[in-house]
Amino acid sequence: MVAGAFDASLCVQLTDCDEHAVEIGDERGSLPLVTLHGDACPNKMLVTAEHDGFSLIDYGFFGKGPIGFDLGQLLVGDVQIGRGPAARLQAIDAAILSSYVEGLRAEGCQVSREIVRRAHALHLMLFTGLSCLPIEHLGSEQTPALHRIASERAAVARFSLELLRTSPPVTPKAYEI
Repeated sequence: MVAGAFDASLCVQLTDCDEHAVEIGDERGSLPLVTLHGDACPNKMLVTAEHDGFSLIDYGFFGKGPIGFDLGQLLVGDVQIGRGPAARLQAIDAAILSSYVEGLRAEGCQVSREIVRRAHALHLMLFTGLSCLPIEHLGSEQTPALHRIASERAAVARFSLELLRTSPPVTPKAYEI
């Protein structure tokens, strides 16, 4: 089902990240906590003329949490449910990261873009990249549609790995809320 999409190189890289998941989680846990939506995704954004283009809905998980937490689901939500292509990840990521940092600034938070990006990369790898295999389809008939799902998920895994690789670690003293 996934052999064509998850090549040997990708499998090795994911296995390596899996073996370092505790360290990735520890680093993620050392970064600042901020107010978050908790379940942000494109389906929770309603386009409106009254509120600068959109309004967020469904604040059931609203509270304090890791900086950048909401970026992961905003980025990959539509890909995960088959509503958008992984080919758009780079452009979406750039837009949401810039907007998120702009929002932090508007609220008086001065955490650097680099720290937010690193936090986002760590979270994306732990909560999405490592779980991209479409195991919910095990035993399903091998169809072109299923192979497309595997291909899109592999692209998300590759994106997650690349974001982590290109987001250098930061020291706890490097940030201030």
